[in-house]
Amino acid sequence: MVGDAQLDAAAGFDPLRPKLMRVAYRMLGSVADAEDMVQEAFIRWMGADRSAVREPEAFLRSTVTRLCLDQLKSARRQRETYVGPWLPDPVVEEEPEEDVTLPLMLALERLSPLERAAFLLHDVFGLSFEEVATTIERDAAACRQLAARARTHVREARPRFQVEQQRGLELAEAFFTASRSGDLKTLGAMLASDVSIHADGGGKRPAAMHPILGFDAVLGVHEKLAVAFRTQTSTLVRAGFINGLPGFVTREADGELQSTALDIVDGKVVAIYIVRNPDKLVHLH
Repeated sequence: MVGDAQLDAAAGFDPLRPKLMRVAYRMLGSVADAEDMVQEAFIRWMGADRSAVREPEAFLRSTVTRLCLDQLKSARRQRETYVGPWLPDPVVEEEPEEDVTLPLMLALERLSPLERAAFLLHDVFGLSFEEVATTIERDAAACRQLAARARTHVREARPRFQVEQQRGLELAEAFFTASRSGDLKTLGAMLASDVSIHADGGGKRPAAMHPILGFDAVLGVHEKLAVAFRTQTSTLVRAGFINGLPGFVTREADGELQSTALDIVDGKVVAIYIVRNPDKLVHLH
């Protein structure tokens, strides 16, 4: 009987796992940490008095959110000693995510853990403030204030419009071709005047220690890279949407993967986000 109950509990949990991963990943920005939080929620679910749980999804979402809030405290300490710019783990999908794009995830990093939770649960996942209050153990009025403060901070990071899917993929592939072939004229025509590069090597692979800002500086970097690409291969693995932005995954000359995501506004690339830290690319192998 105990074995049957455990099997039933696992069977009830598995369909909810993708939703719980979405919550955890958007809270933490780390695939591995999100998987750990969801697995811990599963362990707690297996040991809980499930007969007293009226809504398993709400119970598990609350469990995952609280685990993430605890994790964020240690994550913030780790970020303080992180080498170079920090970017969220790249999640590659066939279609663009519309709720939380990479620039918005970076904006969420500036929020307190409770502000982030209130904003995501209400504005992104559509929970009522009463449900948010139950989840993060604050009253509904406090949750409204948390979400309002968060909204003010992230307003500018929300996309004004989504790049049409096929157009986004075409721009990503054109960017890859121009940047690797050294076609600086074509590449330059794709860049906005205030374009920037943000590269996350985590101190484990070469990457710029600070964002590279402005058209001339960004084009200058690609001019130098074009020389290297003549002898050091960079192979396209796949194009897709990385954290909601058009982009691509490549295998570089050192054999490691790299992801490149492009923030595109009015047909111009305004930001280039490159993840080179191998720890953040393990799940893409």
